[in-house]
Amino acid sequence: MKKKRVVVGITGASGSIYAKVLLDRLVELNAQLDSVGVVMSDNAGDVWKHELGNTSYEKYPFKHYDKNDFFAPFASGSARYETMIVVPCSMGTMARIAHGVSNDLMTRAADVILKERRRLILVSRDTPLSLIHLENMRLLTQAGAIIAPASPSFYSNPTDFESLAKTVVDRVLDLAGFELDTYRWSEGEKN
Repeated sequence: MKKKRVVVGITGASGSIYAKVLLDRLVELNAQLDSVGVVMSDNAGDVWKHELGNTSYEKYPFKHYDKNDFFAPFASGSARYETMIVVPCSMGTMARIAHGVSNDLMTRAADVILKERRRLILVSRDTPLSLIHLENMRLLTQAGAIIAPASPSFYSNPTDFESLAKTVVDRVLDLAGFELDTYRWSEGEKN
């Protein structure tokens, strides 16, 4: 199995729990990974600290890149990162990606992923959505991105916030092509 090269973008949108659970799951899936690069927006760390009460994003065994580091490998298509996941994805970041505004490493990496026809997964968390948001989602979908709203499922009977967030994260990891052990609808049930 070819190991994956993944970029994780974390914006300042509410929903840091999704980013935390994604990073936790990537640690668990380490055998399937070649490398993971993490880039955070200016507000992402503040929102993480406010929502989760810590700065544990600093402790993950992945390389973190400054948002202005255009020398990061995934700022170029030649580095062959095949997947980028932005979680949570703010509507501002989504708009910049949709309109090709590559003003920082996160939007540049997303632009590279799209131009190389690789997998860009944007985990939006905002609600309600304006027509502008929907149009940006339409543009991105037409460009090849996958919009995966952070809409948790309940059929696995999650018992806490992390279990609930994991229903979204595992779906995203499925979309990214990872092999993982997760709850699957109707599997193992008697008919």
